[in-house]
Amino acid sequence: MQITILGAGGFLGRKLAHRLARQGSVGTNKITGLTLFDLAEPPAPANPPFPVTTLAGNLTSLPAAAIPPGTTTVIHLAAVVSAQAEADYDLGLDVNLHGTLRVIAACRRLTEAGGTPPRVVFTSSVASFSGGQTAVLADDARQIPANSYGAEKAAAELLLADASRRGFLDAVSLRLPTIVVRPGRPNRAASSFLSAILREPLLGLATDLPVPETFAAWLASPRRAVEWLIHAAWMDTAPLGLDRSLNPPGLRATVAEMLTALETVRPGARALVRAAPDPDIAAIVNTWPAAFAPKRATALGFSTHEPLIDLLRAFIADDLPATRAERGLTA
Repeated sequence: MQITILGAGGFLGRKLAHRLARQGSVGTNKITGLTLFDLAEPPAPANPPFPVTTLAGNLTSLPAAAIPPGTTTVIHLAAVVSAQAEADYDLGLDVNLHGTLRVIAACRRLTEAGGTPPRVVFTSSVASFSGGQTAVLADDARQIPANSYGAEKAAAELLLADASRRGFLDAVSLRLPTIVVRPGRPNRAASSFLSAILREPLLGLATDLPVPETFAAWLASPRRAVEWLIHAAWMDTAPLGLDRSLNPPGLRATVAEMLTALETVRPGARALVRAAPDPDIAAIVNTWPAAFAPKRATALGFSTHEPLIDLLRAFIADDLPATRAERGLTA
Protein backbone atom coordinates (compact mmCIF):
# COMPACT_ATOMS: atom_id res chain seq x y z
CA MET A 1 0.00 0.00 0.00
CA GLN A 2 1.14 3.52 -0.83
CA ILE A 3 -0.68 5.81 1.61
CA THR A 4 -1.20 9.60 1.69
CA ILE A 5 -2.39 11.40 4.81
CA LEU A 6 -3.79 14.88 4.10
CA GLY A 7 -3.80 16.99 7.25
CA ALA A 8 -0.93 14.88 8.60
CA GLY A 9 0.35 17.69 10.83
CA GLY A 10 -2.73 17.65 13.05
CA PHE A 11 -2.78 15.57 16.21
CA LEU A 12 -4.88 12.80 14.65
CA GLY A 13 -2.72 12.71 11.51
CA ARG A 14 0.44 12.43 13.62
CA LYS A 15 -1.04 9.64 15.70
CA LEU A 16 -2.14 7.79 12.58
CA ALA A 17 1.28 8.15 10.91
CA HIS A 18 3.06 6.83 14.01
CA ARG A 19 0.63 3.91 14.29
CA LEU A 20 1.19 2.97 10.62
CA ALA A 21 4.97 3.20 11.06
CA ARG A 22 4.79 0.99 14.13
CA GLN A 23 2.70 -1.76 12.56
CA GLY A 24 4.05 -1.57 8.97
CA SER A 25 0.86 -2.89 7.42
CA VAL A 26 -2.88 -2.31 7.15
CA GLY A 27 -4.84 -5.50 7.52
CA THR A 28 -2.96 -8.02 5.41
CA ASN A 29 -1.43 -5.34 3.19
CA LYS A 30 2.18 -4.26 3.67
CA ILE A 31 2.77 -0.49 3.55
CA THR A 32 5.30 0.40 0.84
CA GLY A 33 5.37 4.18 1.30
CA LEU A 34 3.75 7.05 3.16
CA THR A 35 3.22 10.67 2.04
CA LEU A 36 2.42 13.23 4.73
CA PHE A 37 0.91 16.57 3.64
CA ASP A 38 -0.20 19.68 5.52
CA LEU A 39 0.08 23.48 5.52
CA ALA A 40 3.39 23.19 7.38
CA GLU A 41 5.65 20.23 6.64
CA PRO A 42 4.51 17.45 9.00
CA PRO A 43 6.97 15.53 11.17
CA ALA A 44 7.90 12.06 9.96
CA PRO A 45 7.47 9.12 12.34
CA ALA A 46 10.68 7.67 13.77
CA ASN A 47 12.26 4.62 12.12
CA PRO A 48 9.46 3.62 9.74
CA PRO A 49 9.95 0.34 7.82
CA PHE A 50 9.03 2.11 4.56
CA PRO A 51 9.91 5.41 2.78
CA VAL A 52 8.20 8.57 4.07
CA THR A 53 7.74 11.81 2.10
CA THR A 54 6.73 15.00 3.92
CA LEU A 55 5.26 17.96 2.04
CA ALA A 56 3.97 21.43 2.87
CA GLY A 57 1.22 23.06 0.83
CA ASN A 58 -2.39 24.14 0.65
CA LEU A 59 -5.22 21.71 -0.01
CA THR A 60 -6.86 24.28 -2.28
CA SER A 61 -3.86 24.11 -4.64
CA LEU A 62 -3.08 20.46 -4.02
CA PRO A 63 0.30 19.54 -5.57
CA ALA A 64 0.52 16.35 -7.63
CA ALA A 65 3.21 15.06 -5.26
CA ALA A 66 0.69 14.90 -2.41
CA ILE A 67 -1.16 12.03 -4.14
CA PRO A 68 1.55 10.57 -6.40
CA PRO A 69 1.17 7.79 -8.99
CA GLY A 70 0.87 4.44 -7.27
CA THR A 71 -1.15 5.81 -4.34
CA THR A 72 -3.61 3.20 -3.15
CA THR A 73 -5.04 4.96 -0.08
CA VAL A 74 -5.77 8.60 0.77
CA ILE A 75 -6.78 9.48 4.33
CA HIS A 76 -8.29 12.95 4.14
CA LEU A 77 -8.18 14.65 7.54
CA ALA A 78 -7.56 18.23 6.36
CA ALA A 79 -10.25 20.74 7.34
CA VAL A 80 -11.12 24.17 8.62
CA VAL A 81 -12.84 23.47 11.94
CA SER A 82 -16.41 24.32 12.90
CA ALA A 83 -16.33 27.72 14.60
CA GLN A 84 -13.65 28.95 12.18
CA ALA A 85 -15.71 27.83 9.17
CA GLU A 86 -18.72 29.62 10.64
CA ALA A 87 -16.72 32.81 11.16
CA ASP A 88 -15.00 32.71 7.75
CA TYR A 89 -17.45 31.36 5.18
CA ASP A 90 -15.09 31.66 2.21
CA LEU A 91 -12.22 29.87 3.94
CA GLY A 92 -14.50 27.02 5.00
CA LEU A 93 -15.75 26.57 1.44
CA ASP A 94 -12.24 26.77 -0.02
CA VAL A 95 -10.81 24.06 2.23
CA ASN A 96 -13.69 21.82 3.28
CA LEU A 97 -15.49 21.68 -0.07
CA HIS A 98 -13.21 22.88 -2.88
CA GLY A 99 -10.21 21.19 -1.28
CA THR A 100 -12.08 17.88 -1.32
CA LEU A 101 -12.96 18.44 -4.99
CA ARG A 102 -9.22 18.70 -5.68
CA VAL A 103 -8.68 15.38 -3.89
CA ILE A 104 -11.33 13.82 -6.12
CA ALA A 105 -9.68 15.29 -9.21
CA ALA A 106 -6.26 13.95 -8.19
CA CYS A 107 -7.64 10.45 -7.66
CA ARG A 108 -9.52 10.61 -10.94
CA ARG A 109 -6.28 11.45 -12.79
CA LEU A 110 -4.56 8.40 -11.30
CA THR A 111 -7.46 6.13 -12.21
CA GLU A 112 -7.79 7.45 -15.75
CA ALA A 113 -4.04 6.91 -16.20
CA GLY A 114 -4.63 3.21 -15.57
CA GLY A 115 -4.27 2.97 -11.80
CA THR A 116 -6.59 1.23 -9.37
CA PRO A 117 -9.15 3.66 -7.91
CA PRO A 118 -7.61 4.80 -4.59
CA ARG A 119 -9.43 4.16 -1.35
CA VAL A 120 -10.30 7.59 0.09
CA VAL A 121 -11.10 7.68 3.81
CA PHE A 122 -12.78 11.02 4.47
CA THR A 123 -13.34 12.45 7.94
CA SER A 124 -16.81 13.91 7.98
CA SER A 125 -18.50 14.95 11.21
CA VAL A 126 -21.53 14.64 13.47
CA ALA A 127 -21.86 18.37 12.77
CA SER A 128 -23.34 17.39 9.40
CA PHE A 129 -26.50 16.55 11.35
CA SER A 130 -28.80 18.57 13.55
CA GLY A 131 -31.48 17.35 15.94
CA GLY A 132 -30.09 18.60 19.20
CA GLN A 133 -29.82 17.13 22.66
CA THR A 134 -32.80 14.79 22.49
CA ALA A 135 -31.88 13.16 19.17
CA VAL A 136 -30.75 9.55 18.80
CA LEU A 137 -30.08 9.22 15.09
CA ALA A 138 -30.38 6.02 13.09
CA ASP A 139 -28.06 5.20 10.20
CA ASP A 140 -30.56 6.49 7.65
CA ALA A 141 -31.18 9.81 9.43
CA ARG A 142 -31.31 12.77 7.09
CA GLN A 143 -28.44 15.25 7.22
CA ILE A 144 -29.73 18.76 7.90
CA PRO A 145 -26.67 20.77 8.96
CA ALA A 146 -27.19 23.83 11.15
CA ASN A 147 -23.74 25.31 10.48
CA SER A 148 -21.52 25.94 7.45
CA TYR A 149 -18.91 23.38 8.50
CA GLY A 150 -21.53 20.63 8.63
CA ALA A 151 -22.98 21.68 5.27
CA GLU A 152 -19.53 21.56 3.68
CA LYS A 153 -18.86 18.11 5.13
CA ALA A 154 -22.24 16.77 3.98
CA ALA A 155 -21.70 18.15 0.46
CA ALA A 156 -18.24 16.58 0.32
CA GLU A 157 -19.72 13.21 1.35
CA LEU A 158 -22.16 13.32 -1.56
CA LEU A 159 -19.45 14.24 -4.06
CA LEU A 160 -17.17 11.46 -2.83
CA ALA A 161 -20.03 8.95 -3.07
CA ASP A 162 -20.71 10.04 -6.65
CA ALA A 163 -17.00 9.81 -7.51
CA SER A 164 -17.07 6.25 -6.13
CA ARG A 165 -20.11 5.42 -8.26
CA ARG A 166 -18.26 6.68 -11.33
CA GLY A 167 -15.17 4.61 -10.49
CA PHE A 168 -12.79 7.52 -9.87
CA LEU A 169 -12.05 6.36 -6.32
CA ASP A 170 -13.35 4.11 -3.56
CA ALA A 171 -14.64 6.26 -0.67
CA VAL A 172 -15.49 5.63 2.96
CA SER A 173 -16.75 8.73 4.79
CA LEU A 174 -16.62 8.50 8.57
CA ARG A 175 -18.81 10.97 10.45
CA LEU A 176 -16.48 11.20 13.40
CA PRO A 177 -17.77 12.06 16.85
CA THR A 178 -16.10 14.88 18.77
CA ILE A 179 -12.57 13.67 19.53
CA VAL A 180 -11.77 13.83 23.25
CA VAL A 181 -9.22 14.36 24.73
CA ARG A 182 -7.29 16.40 22.16
CA PRO A 183 -3.66 16.99 23.16
CA GLY A 184 -1.87 20.31 22.82
CA ARG A 185 -3.76 23.60 23.02
CA PRO A 186 -7.38 24.71 22.52
CA ASN A 187 -8.32 25.30 18.87
CA ARG A 188 -11.11 27.18 17.10
CA ALA A 189 -13.52 24.24 16.94
CA ALA A 190 -16.84 24.92 18.65
CA SER A 191 -16.37 21.61 20.45
CA SER A 192 -12.91 22.54 21.75
CA PHE A 193 -14.24 22.99 25.29
CA LEU A 194 -15.09 19.28 25.51
CA SER A 195 -11.38 18.49 25.52
CA ALA A 196 -10.42 21.60 27.49
CA ILE A 197 -12.58 20.73 30.50
CA LEU A 198 -10.57 17.51 30.89
CA ARG A 199 -7.13 18.44 29.54
CA GLU A 200 -6.66 21.81 31.26
CA PRO A 201 -7.48 20.60 34.80
CA LEU A 202 -5.15 17.62 34.28
CA LEU A 203 -2.47 20.22 33.52
CA GLY A 204 -3.41 22.12 36.68
CA LEU A 205 -5.04 24.95 34.70
CA ALA A 206 -8.46 26.55 35.05
CA THR A 207 -10.82 26.49 32.08
CA ASP A 208 -14.25 27.80 31.10
CA LEU A 209 -17.36 25.71 30.48
CA PRO A 210 -19.62 27.48 27.95
CA VAL A 211 -22.61 25.12 28.30
CA PRO A 212 -24.52 23.59 31.24
CA GLU A 213 -23.28 20.37 32.84
CA THR A 214 -26.40 18.65 31.47
CA PHE A 215 -25.08 19.13 27.92
CA ALA A 216 -24.45 15.76 26.21
CA ALA A 217 -22.14 14.98 23.30
CA TRP A 218 -21.22 12.07 21.03
CA LEU A 219 -17.53 11.40 21.71
CA ALA A 220 -14.61 9.30 20.53
CA SER A 221 -11.11 8.88 21.91
CA PRO A 222 -8.05 9.44 19.67
CA ARG A 223 -7.15 5.75 20.05
CA ARG A 224 -10.57 4.67 18.81
CA ALA A 225 -10.62 7.19 15.95
CA VAL A 226 -7.24 5.94 14.67
CA GLU A 227 -8.52 2.36 14.79
CA TRP A 228 -11.60 3.34 12.79
CA LEU A 229 -9.50 5.14 10.15
CA ILE A 230 -7.27 2.10 9.71
CA HIS A 231 -10.26 -0.23 9.49
CA ALA A 232 -11.83 2.04 6.86
CA ALA A 233 -8.60 1.95 4.86
CA TRP A 234 -8.77 -1.80 4.21
CA MET A 235 -12.37 -2.95 4.80
CA ASP A 236 -14.46 -4.47 2.01
CA THR A 237 -16.55 -1.59 0.62
CA ALA A 238 -18.86 -3.76 -1.50
CA PRO A 239 -21.53 -3.91 1.26
CA LEU A 240 -21.70 -0.10 1.30
CA GLY A 241 -23.27 0.12 -2.12
CA LEU A 242 -24.05 3.71 -3.09
CA ASP A 243 -24.10 4.92 0.52
CA ARG A 244 -20.43 5.50 1.36
CA SER A 245 -21.01 7.26 4.70
CA LEU A 246 -20.91 5.66 8.15
CA ASN A 247 -21.66 6.73 11.72
CA PRO A 248 -18.98 5.04 13.87
CA PRO A 249 -19.96 3.65 17.29
CA GLY A 250 -19.01 6.52 19.61
CA LEU A 251 -19.85 7.23 23.24
CA ARG A 252 -22.62 9.48 24.59
CA ALA A 253 -21.59 11.43 27.68
CA THR A 254 -22.84 14.49 29.52
CA VAL A 255 -20.47 17.16 30.77
CA ALA A 256 -21.38 16.11 34.32
CA GLU A 257 -20.33 12.53 33.56
CA MET A 258 -17.08 13.77 32.05
CA LEU A 259 -16.30 15.85 35.13
CA THR A 260 -17.11 12.93 37.41
CA ALA A 261 -14.61 10.79 35.51
CA LEU A 262 -12.06 13.62 35.76
CA GLU A 263 -12.53 13.80 39.52
CA THR A 264 -12.07 10.02 39.75
CA VAL A 265 -8.67 10.05 38.04
CA ARG A 266 -7.49 13.38 39.52
CA PRO A 267 -9.29 14.32 42.77
CA GLY A 268 -9.81 18.08 43.05
CA ALA A 269 -9.42 18.73 39.31
CA ARG A 270 -13.12 19.34 38.77
CA ALA A 271 -12.90 22.58 40.76
CA LEU A 272 -10.76 24.10 37.98
CA VAL A 273 -13.74 24.06 35.57
CA ARG A 274 -15.62 27.36 35.75
CA ALA A 275 -19.12 28.00 34.42
CA ALA A 276 -18.88 30.70 31.71
CA PRO A 277 -21.93 30.59 29.40
CA ASP A 278 -21.11 31.43 25.77
CA PRO A 279 -24.23 31.91 23.62
CA ASP A 280 -22.26 31.74 20.35
CA ILE A 281 -20.73 28.36 21.17
CA ALA A 282 -24.01 27.05 22.58
CA ALA A 283 -25.86 28.11 19.41
CA ILE A 284 -23.60 25.84 17.35
CA VAL A 285 -23.19 22.77 19.57
CA ASN A 286 -26.80 22.62 20.79
CA THR A 287 -27.87 21.70 17.26
CA TRP A 288 -25.61 18.64 17.15
CA PRO A 289 -27.15 15.26 17.98
CA ALA A 290 -26.04 13.77 21.28
CA ALA A 291 -26.36 10.10 20.31
CA PHE A 292 -26.51 7.71 17.36
CA ALA A 293 -27.64 4.12 16.83
CA PRO A 294 -24.71 3.01 14.62
CA LYS A 295 -25.80 -0.49 13.67
CA ARG A 296 -24.32 -0.39 10.16
CA ALA A 297 -20.76 0.49 11.21
CA THR A 298 -20.81 -2.07 14.01
CA ALA A 299 -21.93 -4.78 11.57
CA LEU A 300 -19.06 -3.78 9.25
CA GLY A 301 -16.47 -4.42 11.95
CA PHE A 302 -15.87 -0.97 13.47
CA SER A 303 -14.90 -1.40 17.10
CA THR A 304 -17.19 -0.20 19.87
CA HIS A 305 -16.07 2.47 22.28
CA GLU A 306 -14.30 2.07 25.61
CA PRO A 307 -15.81 3.53 28.82
CA LEU A 308 -15.25 7.21 29.64
CA ILE A 309 -12.81 6.48 32.46
CA ASP A 310 -10.59 4.48 30.07
CA LEU A 311 -10.69 7.36 27.57
CA LEU A 312 -9.26 9.66 30.25
CA ARG A 313 -6.62 7.19 31.37
CA ALA A 314 -5.51 6.75 27.76
CA PHE A 315 -4.98 10.51 27.42
CA ILE A 316 -2.93 10.55 30.62
CA ALA A 317 -0.77 7.69 29.33
CA ASP A 318 -0.46 8.78 25.69
CA ASP A 319 -0.53 12.57 25.61
CA LEU A 320 -0.44 14.33 28.97
CA PRO A 321 3.38 14.43 29.39
CA ALA A 322 3.95 15.72 25.83
CA THR A 323 1.16 18.31 26.18
CA ARG A 324 2.66 19.52 29.46
CA ALA A 325 6.11 19.81 27.86
CA GLU A 326 4.76 21.57 24.74
CA ARG A 327 3.08 24.19 26.90
CA GLY A 328 6.11 24.71 29.13
CA LEU A 329 4.46 23.38 32.28
CA THR A 330 6.19 21.48 35.05
CA ALA A 331 4.72 18.31 36.47
